[in-house]
Parts: sequence; C-alpha cells; structure tokens
Amino acid sequence: MNGEPRGNIIPKRGLRQGDPLSPYLFILCTEVLIANIKKAKQEKKLTGIKIAKRSPPISHLLFADDSLFFCKANTEQCKTVMDIIGNYSKASGQEINFNKSSVMFGKRVPKPKKRGD
Repeated sequence: MNGEPRGNIIPKRGLRQGDPLSPYLFILCTEVLIANIKKAKQEKKLTGIKIAKRSPPISHLLFADDSLFFCKANTEQCKTVMDIIGNYSKASGQEINFNKSSVMFGKRVPKPKKRGD
C-alpha cells in the first residue's frame, strides 16, 4: 500500500474461467519468472544460446502457455533452470506437465552427456 508491503493476501477463491483479469495476472506472475532468469544470467549462472555469432544470447522464449528455456548442457546450468522453475511453481501454483515436456540437445553435445553419464 502506497509503495510499501502490507501483510499477506490470502485468496479465498480463484478467478472464473474466462475472467478478463486472468491474462493480466498470468503476465504479472510470468514477469517474476523472467526476472529470476535475467538475474541468473547476470550472475553468470545461465548463458543461453546464440543463433548467430553477433546475436545476443537467448535464455528463454515464452508464448501463451508454452515456455522454452535454453542453457548449456551441464549440470550446474540445468540445476539453475530447474531451481528457478521450481521456485516459480511453489509461488504461483503452476507446475510443469512432464508428460508434455521434453529436453533437446545441440548436435555437438556428446551422447554420454545426453544420457546423464
């Protein structure tokens, strides 16, 4: 209130499906996810990928309810992405549907690394 945090908001019920406020709340929540990804990039915990030599690295692409996250194929960066998503999930209630999710690797990533060896 007036620029200062003021207690917790405890929701009593959700929004109706089709409520015009719903997309805006989704965007506000997603902004937190994006801020955490940007912070990890600034701290050099994520590097993203480049699609051309002189292009900026891309760490994420979001469209409607689809999300793509890009990182180097190493344990540290994978853990960083999963931690960010996990924290976001706890805060927002949105969860990954692993039945609709996949992991893809670049052609230069060795097969043992793809298997997690």
